Amino acid sequence: MILQNQTLKTEFILLGFSDLSLPVQQFLCVLLLLVYMLAVTGNLLVFTILTVDPVLHTPMYFFLRNLSFVEMFLTTITVPKTLMNLLTDDGSISFLGCALQMYFFLLFANEECVLLCIMAYDRYVAICNPLRYSIVMSNIRCIYIAMGSWIMCILFQFGQVTFIFSLPFCKSNKIHHFFCDISPVLKLSCTDTYLNDIVRMTASVLFLLMPFVIILSSYIYIFSTVMKMNSKAGRSKAFSTCIAHITTVTLFYGTAMLVYLQPSEGYVDERVFAICYCLINPLLNPLIYSLRSKEVKGSLKRKIWDKVLFLFKLRHIF
Repeated sequence: MILQNQTLKTEFILLGFSDLSLPVQQFLCVLLLLVYMLAVTGNLLVFTILTVDPVLHTPMYFFLRNLSFVEMFLTTITVPKTLMNLLTDDGSISFLGCALQMYFFLLFANEECVLLCIMAYDRYVAICNPLRYSIVMSNIRCIYIAMGSWIMCILFQFGQVTFIFSLPFCKSNKIHHFFCDISPVLKLSCTDTYLNDIVRMTASVLFLLMPFVIILSSYIYIFSTVMKMNSKAGRSKAFSTCIAHITTVTLFYGTAMLVYLQPSEGYVDERVFAICYCLINPLLNPLIYSLRSKEVKGSLKRKIWDKVLFLFKLRHIF
């Protein structure tokens, strides 16, 4: 079916930010490049630390490692192509390239939604039911949970993207976005997309609304438990951590729900909100979830100190 559609449309044009003036586009290109480099570097650093240090091989950091992996690819799927389009003023993307970009973007975005939900539940068990934590969040159970979330996202998005690109695209080939997203692509179809909209809304409820409700419920229970703590310092630390987590979660889910829970006609500029969940959150999450942690900071200091000592010894040898 996909090959048949290529006789109608062999490529799409990503309009991106072409409606902005040239100086604004140049400024945006520099800004996106800077934020992209910081986001990838931060997540790569966190992923490396959590992988090489055995002390951090715990359930919480296992899911954080998965989150860093997801966010590196989530930004890389969309931003480099956007930067190239801004630099060359050529937004063309092949039919297959558009399908692959949409599939991998939705795959990693949905996986992030599930991971944030799992991490909130992990914190709920650790704070509200600490005696059962080692049983509920055992290593083998965490692996099964992660594998289940990946399999669910892979299969669901494969079906959804295949369904979308089985449609005939005989209207304009210009996509009013900086990457191939669901709504802008569906608008190019010359047939009824009612069933596709139903699938899109189902995915939004399953991967956005439900995890967000679970996260909020988890933090309500966490807050109620924290309020019962006798230590004022403990309450203050727990509140600051929870508020930071809720802020990033609300930013991610809030902007995503504004885009994916709206009608297919759309009433918001999806590009603005897409920058939040494609770039801003991947930039903030390593700082909020990992680099604020004493264990992660301690591991980073040890690795840097070991490297300094190694270089110092190497210098004396030569």
